Amino acid sequence: MNTLDEDIGFSQREQLRARKVHVRKIGVEIGRFGMDDRDDIIPLLHQLRRPTFFIHDQRFYHPKLRHPRYCLVHLDVAPNEAAEYIRRFLRHKAFRSQAQRMGKVIRVRHSGVTYWQIRHEAEHVIG
Repeated sequence: MNTLDEDIGFSQREQLRARKVHVRKIGVEIGRFGMDDRDDIIPLLHQLRRPTFFIHDQRFYHPKLRHPRYCLVHLDVAPNEAAEYIRRFLRHKAFRSQAQRMGKVIRVRHSGVTYWQIRHEAEHVIG
């Protein structure tokens, strides 16, 4: 399940849906509007079935947040670029399947992707 933070704009959500990317948004289809980022969202992710959660908040890119039941993706791009980078991320050969994404905390940037993976202590870099 691809889940968007409430801060990702409506137009970005609609761009993803137009390209057949199935997403749910916090405060619209799931959870409630105004959820506190780390205190409320992490427990919500534990309740969902293998979610990939996309957010702009850099505090979510931390190795301590790795968990085998979800994937966190910090989008380090402009808000109006979120849909394009989400779509590109989901099509990348290293993250194409849900199984490939679980247990990772990932940062997506213009320059590439970095991530922390459960049971690995080193940060991985994909240019």
